Amino acid sequence: MHLTQTTLQILLVGVVALPLLGALAALLPAPPGLKGKNPDQAVLRHGVTVTGVVLAASVALAAGFDHAQPARMQATTDISWIPALGIRIHLGVDGISLPLVVMTALLTFLCALYSYFHMPTGPSPKAFVALLLVLEAGTLATFAVLDLMLFFLAFEMVLIPMYFLIARWGGAGKQAAAWKFILYTLLGSVVMLLGLLLIGVKSGTFDMVALATDNGPKAQLSHTVQLLAVLAIGIGLAVKSPMWPLHSWLPDAHTAAPTVGSVLLAGVLLKMGTYGFVRIALPITPEGMHTYAPYLAAFAAVGIIYGSLACLALVRKGGKGDLKRLIAYSSVGHMGFVLLGIASMTPTGVNGALFANIAHGLITGLLFFLVGALKDRTGTTDLDALAGTTGAALYGKAPRFGGLLAFGAVASLGLPGLAGFWGEMLAMFGAFRPAAGLSRPAFLTFMVLAGLGTLLTAAYLLLVVRRVCMGGTPHLAPTAPLGGVDGDPERPAAATPAPAPAVPDLAGYEYAAWSPLAALTVLAGLWPAALLGLTDPAVQQLLGGGK
Repeated sequence: MHLTQTTLQILLVGVVALPLLGALAALLPAPPGLKGKNPDQAVLRHGVTVTGVVLAASVALAAGFDHAQPARMQATTDISWIPALGIRIHLGVDGISLPLVVMTALLTFLCALYSYFHMPTGPSPKAFVALLLVLEAGTLATFAVLDLMLFFLAFEMVLIPMYFLIARWGGAGKQAAAWKFILYTLLGSVVMLLGLLLIGVKSGTFDMVALATDNGPKAQLSHTVQLLAVLAIGIGLAVKSPMWPLHSWLPDAHTAAPTVGSVLLAGVLLKMGTYGFVRIALPITPEGMHTYAPYLAAFAAVGIIYGSLACLALVRKGGKGDLKRLIAYSSVGHMGFVLLGIASMTPTGVNGALFANIAHGLITGLLFFLVGALKDRTGTTDLDALAGTTGAALYGKAPRFGGLLAFGAVASLGLPGLAGFWGEMLAMFGAFRPAAGLSRPAFLTFMVLAGLGTLLTAAYLLLVVRRVCMGGTPHLAPTAPLGGVDGDPERPAAATPAPAPAVPDLAGYEYAAWSPLAALTVLAGLWPAALLGLTDPAVQQLLGGGK
């Protein structure tokens, strides 16, 4: 579909601005143009409508995108905002950012749709919908802006709505988890701001496109300035990624967050950190990135192993593991592959990182949806309790639910033919032959550790399927009085398995909210060229200095 540049500009501006306008409208006494049985239903319909329009606009943007030139910034808007500081409202998308924009719009729409039918327990839906839309606006802006200061503002914009989503609509321990989330990310962001300001002051511009070219303002950045800038920016991005050992806020936040909060946190917010490494650190400060790349790769490899071992500890019988917390720790390992691919500084590795970003968003978003619904059905996410209460019932009484959970698990472990496979494989290929000047023996070691991580991942996810979908030892209930059988105290009462409680299978709205994620997981696994064809030319140009 061919669209004019003006139409593409309008679409991109609409994608970023509509959620903010929708958030303001959600706070009105009655959202305009929508009615429901009550005001709460009306505002939830408003959230579905606004996020649906944003998704439609992002799909139209992707359809009108010139796929023959994915390395070129398209749908660009560039107007002066604060002339004294040289800050501009500069928007645009290329093959790197476009998939993230579409995925963000999709996941937010699915969360709004799910919440319409299953609103999390908490205060007024008005505030919930408004916060959800502000969160969407911030994440979309992060992937669309091309000015360092705007990037920082968008990066920070998502923190407050996510804080309140956890603190007001979360579960047990929500206040502590929300505070931990906001403190970690704010402290990291303060350090990141210093690095962004250092680049802007030393180069004379905050324009990310101009800074990415070798013969542009980047030439004025000395090696020392690049080292300091990457260190400062990298800390802020690493917290959001999340990179070991700066990850400890993540399991608590995921465990306490409502279902849609966990989906957006894993599917979108974590991608903001890794996207910053690709969009800012690699092209603008390549010398500094080259110096720190081995350390980034080392932390990534440790994170892969650490996340897998933590999951194995949670899944072992009697380990009092929480399924939601387990998936959160699995994200530490999966995002380690993304960071390893970026640290290789090769087209293969960076393409793998971008592919793994999308795959993780789809698969882990699906898993958090499923775990949230499982908690609603059974009242728990404790693995021991789930093994006893669902047991064979999840396969026997809710076969579609159990099958979809097993599908999400095998997709997450990187089964060939599904989306999770390609990103991890390409990231390890990048580590196998890193960029010139990087220690190949060191990166080979990191690659081996990552390969070990894939085996550990398969182990704990298959154990999850075994325990949750197939069940453990059923609870035994006596069938005779405690005094014995036939009044004989010497004869113990016989014990038979107590019937497992009913577990409802997938509802219609759950099909609607989850089937797109499963379908895209299969599509990306069978047709990886659809995504790599977008990212590869843009990555080649990015690593080549914008030539």
